[in-house]
This record gives sequence, structure tokens and C-alpha cells, in this order.
Amino acid sequence: VSLNAWFWSTVFHTRDTAVTEKLDYFCASAVVLHSVYLCCVRTLGLQRPALISIFRAFLLLFLACHISYLTLVRFDYGYNMIANAAIGLLNLAWWLRWCLRNRPRLPHVWKCAAVVLLLQALALLELLDFPPLFWVLDAHALWHIGTIPLNVLFYSFLVDDSLYLLKANSDLCKAD
Repeated sequence: VSLNAWFWSTVFHTRDTAVTEKLDYFCASAVVLHSVYLCCVRTLGLQRPALISIFRAFLLLFLACHISYLTLVRFDYGYNMIANAAIGLLNLAWWLRWCLRNRPRLPHVWKCAAVVLLLQALALLELLDFPPLFWVLDAHALWHIGTIPLNVLFYSFLVDDSLYLLKANSDLCKAD
């Protein structure tokens, strides 16, 4: 999902057309919703597949309605920004709550907390707009640059968390 969004963002920033702009915006919305979905899967666990399936269906329906409104009714930049910011805040609150609850047990959760907090801080660049520094780096470009190291940190969290889950699962199997 993220690679697809980065691809369409690159296409849009190199060839600004109505179609590439929409693909950039729609794929960005998909990334935000996918992040909420992944948070749901990790925090509720795979022990509740029916609940996760219902939530996934809700998120897909939301994305379809969001894209339909922007495509068929009105391409509203303000609405798009508010919708993505609201979903981003839900993502932030959900991940932070999980991180705080699991901090004593999982020493690697600081990475996840740092990523979601820094992503929200970087999101301010999307809201703020200023003339380009050195005629090249505007707020949007700085936001894109700032997200690169966060992917590395989040990947590190995912590796640590996966290793923890594998160990916990193998310990559970040994106990049986």
C-alpha cells in the first residue's frame, strides 16, 4: 500500500495532471486507513478474525465513499485534509494507547510511539505552507523527506515485534 502511494506521489510530483493528482491523494488516504487497519490487527490480535474482518470492511467502505465523493461530487481539498487528519489522529491515539499499555512488557514499543508522534509532528508541515527554502524545499517536500527515516524506524519496530510474537507463540506451543 505504501509503495503504491509513493509511486503515485512520485508520478504526480513529476507530472501534475488531474488524474495523477487524484491517484496521489487517493493512495495517500489508503495508506492512512491501512495504518489504522494494521494497528487494529496488532492491538486486537489475530484471535478475533471476525471483528478484524468487519473493521476491514468498514475501512474499505469508508475509502470507497471518500474516493466516490471526491470523484463524483466535488474534489474538496479541505474535506480530504480533514478526513485524513482525523483518521491520522485516531491512528495516533490507538497506537499510543497500545504502546503505553505494553511498555513494561515490550521494550521495543518506544520505536512505534516515536514513529507515530513524529509522523503527527511532520503532518504539521502539510498544514503549514511557506515559500520554498532555496527555491526548492517547501513544506510538502520537507514532509516527504522527513518520512523516510521513520520508515526505517517503524520497520525496526516491526522486526522486533515479530520476533517477540514468534517467541511468545513458540513458548505457548511448548506449554501445550
